[in-house]
Amino acid sequence: MRTSLSYVALAMIAVSGCTPDTAPRTNKYDDLVTLFNEWRAFQKPKLVDGVADYSASAMTAQQHDLLTYQRRLAAMDTSGWSIPQQVDYHIVRAEMNGMEFDHRVLKPWARNPAFYVSIFPSQSDVPAREGPVASGAIELWTYQFPLSAEQATDLGSKLKGVPSVLRHARENLTGNARDLWIAGISSLKAQSQDLVALDSAVAANADLTQDVRRARAATDSFVVWLESQAASKSEPSGVGVADYDWYLANVHLIPISWQEQVGIMRSELARANASLRLEEQRNRALPTQQLVASAEEHTRRFNAAVTEYMKFLADHDVVTIRDYMDAALRARIGTYSGGVPDSLREFFTQADYRDPVVMRTHGYHWFDLARMAKEPHASVIRRGPLLYNIFDDRAEGMATAMEEMMMHVGLFDARPRSRELIWVLLAQRAARALGDLRMHANEFTMEDAVNFASSQTPRGWLRKDGGTVRGEQHLYLQQPSYGTSYIIGKIQIEQLMGDVARQQGANFTLKGFMDAFNAAGMI
Repeated sequence: MRTSLSYVALAMIAVSGCTPDTAPRTNKYDDLVTLFNEWRAFQKPKLVDGVADYSASAMTAQQHDLLTYQRRLAAMDTSGWSIPQQVDYHIVRAEMNGMEFDHRVLKPWARNPAFYVSIFPSQSDVPAREGPVASGAIELWTYQFPLSAEQATDLGSKLKGVPSVLRHARENLTGNARDLWIAGISSLKAQSQDLVALDSAVAANADLTQDVRRARAATDSFVVWLESQAASKSEPSGVGVADYDWYLANVHLIPISWQEQVGIMRSELARANASLRLEEQRNRALPTQQLVASAEEHTRRFNAAVTEYMKFLADHDVVTIRDYMDAALRARIGTYSGGVPDSLREFFTQADYRDPVVMRTHGYHWFDLARMAKEPHASVIRRGPLLYNIFDDRAEGMATAMEEMMMHVGLFDARPRSRELIWVLLAQRAARALGDLRMHANEFTMEDAVNFASSQTPRGWLRKDGGTVRGEQHLYLQQPSYGTSYIIGKIQIEQLMGDVARQQGANFTLKGFMDAFNAAGMI
């Protein structure tokens, strides 16, 4: 893995007449922390009229100034630093490369209408919002309804900025990426519906109601404008294999190329499908699983699933149990989605309603987020969410790994049919990852990726006309390698576990590995 500046940054510095050596040389880790804090402040776009400025001139200036930060980082001599300190150096390097990639390739402010979605009703299950999102997004889940006077004022001030954000977006969006444009229209239509729901929630506050309605009117007008421009958009939306590989190596620090990942995903898809058929053969005399069928049953079975899973983790010495873990998982059991025919339920509900314990394993996400809040990392560089979704292989990889790992440890021994669900989940992750890879190679349109993932997922559960498959492929088109992170991250964790086990020999324990892995942070 290269520790110097990226080749693009080096070329730009050479053209400008500067070299990395013109930055002050330093061997102090504290100087890295100082640079990190300054970098994070710089990374946020400047505000104009209270909203983030993503104009062409502002982005050109930011791209130019990025070189100064990359030059300062390259001037640091890490010899003699501890391994954790060297890791922190590479985290900062990766984040700076993430901004470089945004400016050089992704350009979400110019190519991706969904970049300007501002309203997010629910919390993400990873450290930060998935995909590129403009600064200043409104995380509605952080507000408690009915709102206090202070919260109403705060929300109102943020909503007042939405019309301005969308007005500037019309000037900034000069790209020609067709699939991103078309899918972005759906994202903005969804924002309009979220504002309808918010309107009802704040009906008692006349001033806030007006802010909500102005934001919705601006959103609806923006949708009309996007639709009027759609026919002129004709180019593919993928970043191309060469830039995908650069992104993997220099931003996510993944030593597995696009081509290698295609092979891995094909292999995992085949393994999942074959394993599913073998499980079905083994279980052929067993009764089929019954879906949750009422609100009462949902509450009972999902709470029982949390209890069972937490006891399993403790009894089988999987990981050290913290006081906050049960509550973090129990708070996310949701409510029963009544009135929906079983055949029309979305993909993950199909698994969840057959055995709620299965998706509790993927709920490792909520352990991670609670740990970040309750046990802040000693390194300020690792304490908060990494930028540019660099956390995805760690977060999604660990959550996905827990599904199969817990199956192997014995979580589903008493319910063999639930082992089938693990293989269905893995097949879906592999199929949608191939959609990610082939969209960015510009071999698939987004519609092709939707059709492929739907057709390759067993049991017809990933409905082509459902919201899950389209939402996933749209995210992966916006955020290269997010679709692969579930399995690639899982594989890297498995490799790491194997390496540690070989090093430690008879001293290896699963709990020791998991605790050390968690202690490293969301990196």
